[in-house]
Amino acid sequence: MPRHRVVVTGFGLVTPFGVGQQVFWEGLTQGRSAITAIDLFDASAFRTRIAGACPSFAIEHCDYADADRTDRVSQFALAAASEAMRSSGLEIEDEEATGVILGTGIGGITTIDAAQKSLHTKGPRFVSPMTVPMSMFNAAASHICIRYGLRGPCFTLSTACSSGSNAIGEAFRTIQHGYATSMLAGGADAPLSYGIFSGWNALRVMSQRNDTPATAMRPFSRDRDGLVLSEGAAIVVLEEYEHARRRGAAIHAELIGYGYNNDGLHATRPSVDGQTKSIRRALADAELDISAVDYINAHGTATSANDATETQAVKNVFGAHAKRLPMSSIKSMIGHSMGAAGAIEFVASVLSLREGVLPPTINYHVPDPDCDLDYVANVAREARISTVLSNSFAFGGCNAILALRALH
Repeated sequence: MPRHRVVVTGFGLVTPFGVGQQVFWEGLTQGRSAITAIDLFDASAFRTRIAGACPSFAIEHCDYADADRTDRVSQFALAAASEAMRSSGLEIEDEEATGVILGTGIGGITTIDAAQKSLHTKGPRFVSPMTVPMSMFNAAASHICIRYGLRGPCFTLSTACSSGSNAIGEAFRTIQHGYATSMLAGGADAPLSYGIFSGWNALRVMSQRNDTPATAMRPFSRDRDGLVLSEGAAIVVLEEYEHARRRGAAIHAELIGYGYNNDGLHATRPSVDGQTKSIRRALADAELDISAVDYINAHGTATSANDATETQAVKNVFGAHAKRLPMSSIKSMIGHSMGAAGAIEFVASVLSLREGVLPPTINYHVPDPDCDLDYVANVAREARISTVLSNSFAFGGCNAILALRALH
């Protein structure tokens, strides 16, 4: 069965830099940090009191009449979808041929937090009847379908930090095999709730550099002390190549490969073997030789085990080419947005291809002998690139790799 080519024709973002692709790309290429002290709730009792919040977000960005009856995670997704649709210029001619696949790590957790608070302080009668439709994991995808009248494939994936990448990969497959001609895909998460943040504090994997939030996130650096939790969303418009070409759409990149697997070993400890195999699967799916890859947008969480594991997996796959292969973590600037991270990083990969610029890994000052590759330290770099990998590795052992290239 022949496989259809799949291209990226639009995208939209909500990140700690703000709403939209322009402010996102400017922040990345300038090497700015968007990490700040938390003001969404009282964090004074926590070891970690910093995060990558989206303070400039407003419900008006959603372009949706019922946005005030949705959770924050759905509002992020709707705002990103609105920009993605505008930027793609896609007009829905056949609503059965366009669908939505989204990823999220924890769904409508802010709604659940509010319901729990009402339940335990006021009683059952004070729990909102909207709690279930607002907190269900498929709410964001469903609201996007409702907003644009889409009746094609629609579902939600939850694979922790690789959710957004898996969603884009599954939308890629959906178009490849002819089940749709266009798809909206990506990830959204709003994990900066009091309850979930307390859980992450209990895990003790977050940076405690509360006095210097801009320098807290230090992927691959020897003095890294953990991740910084953030929030946001990214949605891309994927189209079958001929469909996009016929309507004269601007094509930003071609998605050519998708590799995913599970470590099958541990809920929180990453596996070199599992990550190595997922990268190799993506390369095989894309029919790429290792020498063809020009840049890797790394998972790069700034945790001790994760960064060393990812580095070793890249060396396992690429051998001597790994030393010549730049890779960087944009989490150093915006933090870790969980289920949205893979989708946001995929958009950064598309922009790197289009603009010929590699975003930096900021706060990289102390080399680690276990992390000895080219991490595009501290300053963005101009580079002529044609093929990129976007890595995502998640709790639960879920790995997802996306391969993309400039259109040939």
